[in-house]
Amino acid sequence: MSTLNELPVVVIGAGPVGLAAAAHLCERGIAFTVLEAGDIAGAAVRQWGHVRVFSPWRYDIDPAARRILDEAGWVAPDLEALPTGAELVADYLQPLAELPQLKPHLRYGARVEAISRLGLDRLRTAGRDTTPFLIRLADGDELLARAVIDASGTWGTPNVLGASGLPARGEGDVAAYLEHALPDVLGADRDRFAGRHTLVVGAGHSAANTLLSLAELAADEPGTEVTWAIRTTSPARTYGGGDADALPARGALGSRLREHVDAGRIRLLTGFSVHALTPTDGRVAVVVRHADGSEESVTVDRIVAATGFRPDHSIAAELRLDLDPIMGATRALAPLIDPNEHSCGTVPPHGVDQLAHPELGYYAVGMKSYGRAPTFLMATGYEQVRSVVAALAGDWDAARDVQLDLPETGVCNSNPADTATGDSCCGPAPAAKPTGRGLATGVAGGLLSAPLGLISLDVAAGSGQTGGCCGS
Repeated sequence: MSTLNELPVVVIGAGPVGLAAAAHLCERGIAFTVLEAGDIAGAAVRQWGHVRVFSPWRYDIDPAARRILDEAGWVAPDLEALPTGAELVADYLQPLAELPQLKPHLRYGARVEAISRLGLDRLRTAGRDTTPFLIRLADGDELLARAVIDASGTWGTPNVLGASGLPARGEGDVAAYLEHALPDVLGADRDRFAGRHTLVVGAGHSAANTLLSLAELAADEPGTEVTWAIRTTSPARTYGGGDADALPARGALGSRLREHVDAGRIRLLTGFSVHALTPTDGRVAVVVRHADGSEESVTVDRIVAATGFRPDHSIAAELRLDLDPIMGATRALAPLIDPNEHSCGTVPPHGVDQLAHPELGYYAVGMKSYGRAPTFLMATGYEQVRSVVAALAGDWDAARDVQLDLPETGVCNSNPADTATGDSCCGPAPAAKPTGRGLATGVAGGLLSAPLGLISLDVAAGSGQTGGCCGS
């Protein structure tokens, strides 16, 4: 056995996909180490623990993880029930991480600072593929690995509020008034929202959950106001699958949200492009810039930036990555997950071949593998790591036998154009009832199923962002 193959595979992140990778490595008899920056398995999931996901347990449990849990006498939850993030951690991720097959190989408080090849920078080629990976931690410790599975996710790198992909002017100055995705509006964070005016910017699942919680809070707390802002002038891209959605909880979000908008409990602004934010007497003045250069201002107490996430590839700066210039995913994967063409349920099966980089042995999986595309589901990540681990074991037949059973979303993509005529990726579009092409997703997918009452800010239609479902 070569020295390289005697080293472990290092998995970055002990979330659902990272622990699934560990389970598959365990089953294959491959040595591994899992590095988790937090102090517990599923640390990022725990931060949105109050949110109930729309996919039932049967889509949320990795098959290999299920097998080793069952061997240990684990009592599985109701596979048709919808877990909260907290239940996902307590009832699945923590028991999995505590198994004797995994626990000794998990390191907490281990934040990865950089990945390279031992003694080689990105420029050096000779001997590269047989040289161990060098993983440097924030505390200065270093590890060697035969391969790296990066399941670190994107939770720590949210998108900015600015419409051009850059922070809005003054965005850093209003940090005290700014909330990132999925605050616990009805629980721990209630006092920050009760009796105040909150602006939610975003068109995704995260925005929908926050808006519904704020509407419930407004019914109990006098003076609570809710405004919802999206960039596009048409609501088509925020339509969900409705009755066509195989996940009823996801389809129901749109119906509930529409009721609140129609009743005036949530004010919807369209064509909303954030240009500048300024603290003003304990509140925030949000300046909106129109396509014609004109501006107007909305003053609020809190802002929830539910604008999605983006990957941070900086830890792999010394590796040879082949990233699509638009998505930030691999070039092979990008067209398969492009939210201009696909929703969560129409992403085709993909595995090691689509995840591979020129840097042999490095794979970004899970949310991070999707770059800026928000069409990710946990089940997709589980199949990714199954394929990758099979390849690392040399079982290329299994690695390339990629199969994926995803719930259909009822919509196809995030192009705001209607699909009233012709065939779409979901089948023929009904002529009498055009379907919106966007599945807005934050933590996962699905949003609206019916038109909304609109308050237009008259931004030209061409100014809307069409490339992402999470973006506002």
